Amino acid sequence: MSRFIERHPAWALVAILALAFLLYLVLATWPPGLEEVLGRKRVFLTALINGITLGGLYFLVASGFTLIFGLMRNVNLAHGSLYLLGGYLGYEFANLTGGWVLSLVIAFIIIAALGMVLQFTIFRWMEGQDLRQTLVTIAISIVLADLMLWRWGGDFYQVPSPSWLTGPVQLPLVTAVRSSGEAVYLQYPLVRLIIFAGAVVIGVLMWLALNRTKVGMLVRAGVDDRDMLSATGVRVQLVFLGVFAFGAGLAGFAGVVGGTFQSLQPGEDTKILLASLVVVIVGGMGSIPGAALGALIIGLAEQFGSVYMPTYAVVLTFVIMVLVLAWRPQGLLRGS
Repeated sequence: MSRFIERHPAWALVAILALAFLLYLVLATWPPGLEEVLGRKRVFLTALINGITLGGLYFLVASGFTLIFGLMRNVNLAHGSLYLLGGYLGYEFANLTGGWVLSLVIAFIIIAALGMVLQFTIFRWMEGQDLRQTLVTIAISIVLADLMLWRWGGDFYQVPSPSWLTGPVQLPLVTAVRSSGEAVYLQYPLVRLIIFAGAVVIGVLMWLALNRTKVGMLVRAGVDDRDMLSATGVRVQLVFLGVFAFGAGLAGFAGVVGGTFQSLQPGEDTKILLASLVVVIVGGMGSIPGAALGALIIGLAEQFGSVYMPTYAVVLTFVIMVLVLAWRPQGLLRGS
């Protein structure tokens, strides 16, 4: 951060002023003139927190994608299908057992096992062949989409959340002040806050595992110089198999999470795949902090776009991606 301030003092000043203005919008009581411009404060705060929690979901999916695509250079365009399949499996097990946490674990294990099969039978034999990987994984995603449509149809499904996660919680954010002087506080769904907190914990653990453990060192060494790592006696294929399984399992885990506070439906796999691609491009390939920053930016852009400029909300995320590619093609935090 200090290096960025030294190199770009003007941009650092802009960022500080923008952060200060955002804190004012969140914490201060809005005057009538500001409400005429931005609408009701409750709508603004809801969009802000929705964007942050949606960014947590995008991070869970994109972090697995950045491990597979950014670190291992495997082009897995079936990642969105793994997300949707994991969500459907979580829905089935949650209804069958009544255990939401258990459905998360089961979906992670099953999709991780499927990821191991994909890596061992497909990606192992097509390393460095990006075009073949792209075409084959597109075909796999189409097959999986048809199988899921055959099994679950075109209906909407939602993973049932446990009773301890249902209902809203009062946040210490004032949305308005009544004529009597009583403050009105924001009510927000507890499940989205818990899921976001879980995404933060997972992100921190992943960063520590990649940068502070021997396994993370082996993964990064295998990406940089696979032949040299093999010469030391390390079985690189087993390392890559484990990383691929973990990245795929995260997609299945995120499918249950997304199916809890959103919905599961045909086409959600394509949507989440595009979001993951944009997040990885914006944040930087192979960077866990970059995936977190990119997911936060895209989540906020989607939510604020849907509230304040609904006609152009879909375009807004791609505008951000184009601007990042034009200004910093390697991504905002590549290699962090």
